[in-house]
Amino acid sequence: MATFLYKLGRLAFRRRHFVALIWVALLTLAGVGAASAPPAGTTSFSIPGTEAQKAFDLLEERFPGAAADGATARVVFKAPDGEKMTDPDNKAAVEKTVADLADGSEVASVADPYRGNAVSQDGTIAYASVKYDVSGMELEDSTKDALEDAAQQARDAGLTVEIGGDALQAVPHTGATEVIGIAVAAVVLVITFGSLVAAGLPLLTALIGVGIGVSSITALASALELGSTTSILAMMIGLAVGIDYALFIVSRYRAELAEGREREEAAGRAVGTAGSAVVFAGLTVVIALVGLAVVNIPMLTKMGIAAAGTVAIAVVIALTMVPALLGYAGRRVKPAGAKGRLLGRGRKSADQATERTEGARPKANLGTRWARFVVRRPVAVLLLGVVGLGAAAVPAASLELGLPDDGSQPTSTTQRRAYDLLSEGFGPGFNGPLMVVVDAKGSDAPQQVFTDVSDEIKGLDDVMAVTPPQPNKGGDTATITVVPDSKPSSVATEDLVHAIRDAGGDIRADTGAETLVTGSTAMNIDVSQKLNDALLPYLVLVVGLAFLLLIVVFRSILVPLKAALGFLLSVMAALGAVVAVFQWGWLSGLLGVEETGPVMSMMPIFMVGVVFGLAMDYEVFLVTRMREAYVHGEKPDEAVVTGFKHGARVVTAAAVIMMAVFAGFIGSSESMVKMIGFGLAIAVFFDAFVVRMAIVPAVLALLGKRAWWLPKWLDRALPNVDVEGEGLRSLGDDKDEDRELVRT
Repeated sequence: MATFLYKLGRLAFRRRHFVALIWVALLTLAGVGAASAPPAGTTSFSIPGTEAQKAFDLLEERFPGAAADGATARVVFKAPDGEKMTDPDNKAAVEKTVADLADGSEVASVADPYRGNAVSQDGTIAYASVKYDVSGMELEDSTKDALEDAAQQARDAGLTVEIGGDALQAVPHTGATEVIGIAVAAVVLVITFGSLVAAGLPLLTALIGVGIGVSSITALASALELGSTTSILAMMIGLAVGIDYALFIVSRYRAELAEGREREEAAGRAVGTAGSAVVFAGLTVVIALVGLAVVNIPMLTKMGIAAAGTVAIAVVIALTMVPALLGYAGRRVKPAGAKGRLLGRGRKSADQATERTEGARPKANLGTRWARFVVRRPVAVLLLGVVGLGAAAVPAASLELGLPDDGSQPTSTTQRRAYDLLSEGFGPGFNGPLMVVVDAKGSDAPQQVFTDVSDEIKGLDDVMAVTPPQPNKGGDTATITVVPDSKPSSVATEDLVHAIRDAGGDIRADTGAETLVTGSTAMNIDVSQKLNDALLPYLVLVVGLAFLLLIVVFRSILVPLKAALGFLLSVMAALGAVVAVFQWGWLSGLLGVEETGPVMSMMPIFMVGVVFGLAMDYEVFLVTRMREAYVHGEKPDEAVVTGFKHGARVVTAAAVIMMAVFAGFIGSSESMVKMIGFGLAIAVFFDAFVVRMAIVPAVLALLGKRAWWLPKWLDRALPNVDVEGEGLRSLGDDKDEDRELVRT
């Protein structure tokens, strides 16, 4: 592989005009496609195999035209202090609002609070339910404006009015912190390279790659029903890895220049060596993201595939466009150790000046000094790292999972204020009603079955109210609305869902009728359970495939095993940090977390996938340098020090950049994106600076030569991918001999 990539790098360097033209054309094509594509329609949130989804499908079949997936809105009214909602003036204001809402072209129905018993017992709060023909993402702006205008008229009449539901669902935004993250990345690159030109190359290529990826997602959003968070997550991951992959190749290019090679040769060797690491690091990320498909949640599968596509683009750009841009940059990209005009005005570094002093020993860089310290005290460093990560992981034992609802929205939003008003007037469970669907098609007395089910539910614990059964036109299916006594995300509500389903099993045995529980609350419970059940198979699949891949890369059994165990430590510590902030509320004010609660259900499995891929990035980049030194004859301890000498600074810069990019998404208005941004940023910190920089060299120092042991039969069976660039070394030797003959 190294030889192929070496040739590719040289070709891209020579044919830089052609390469640049191709990528600019692809970016333009993707941009035009995104601009001309129809707006994204409804995002299908189907959960195959769950009872809630089965009930939802049954509703669409037995209640045609009911717009089961249509948007809903709850317009909540509160009377001024000392007044009632039944007072004539207040009642007139509400009835006018209801009449105005009913005039909308996309409105399916509006329930009058005074006719539907939707006034609280103390008479201070009432609500009107609005049902639409289309989903929240498909509602026209004029419909949303009409909803807000009607609410404002009621406010002008003296009432407090808030709007809940998904009718006002908006596309999440990331905020200014995303730009700050990119700015931090730019500063780190300038410090690392000492040159604006060299620092600008990784940023430019990463932005082009993300631009192509996100534009392609936008262009296909309507056809593939991609959610709004899909492009944000693809941007988050693509930007981080895109900068890092380009950073490693540019750094290796500068190192090759420092050894006296011509620029085209240096570009080829940089792509042949660091590019090999980029390919395998990118493969681990792609495997982890595509592997999300095993969960069998279409939305999660689409998110993973879209992000994986962006990562694949980042890899190809790093292998082709980076050497092309290095050709354009020419002498403005200095060899490693040489200071640019920005830092040092073109002077050689202190290290190089020292090397020229006769008899003087070059000063070791920080990475070298740290590696020597770890090699001398591996047991102490290993214990400190493991104990520290173990302590950070302690909060993960209290992990509670759930999906966000209006109760997790910031208090500044009208959805959250409507949620609080409904809880105040009708109880906390009113915000998460359960819909029980009774299928009595095979029963001789459907009406009696409906009544029996309703009576059975009334006798269960934590039930505040049960509505009378509402049969369909055929009389064989009915819906029953159950209002829990506890809030939607509580354990008591989850127990109630299971109790209704258990009771439905007995009814089915007696009558043949099937009882199903659905609704947003039941759907959230089913999603959480499905994600929990899929976590272990997903972990085995992804880690197993990546383990095999790393065996091929490192030609070792223990090194990939150590990499996987280190990943488990870092991901558990990161989950502990997420629980401490988003569930316990530690530092919540600093991070803009206005409401604590259960951790998003998909967070553990998403972090396992993404963090594993990113963790293997640093493992590949750092340990391949060690492997390269070991293969070329250095002792195991010396190889560890050499790996840190050449790779520690670059890996540190890459980790800081990735943390900055991920942390930039903490400012998102979407709670899911905010949580993922924080989780990935802290996970990169733990994995890069504790696992890869401390635990990895300590373990390798303790293992010695055993770290690189591989059974002979397996060594013969595995393909030789030559990540270390051994083939390039012999190629270089031949060229050096040719040059010597010419000089002679």
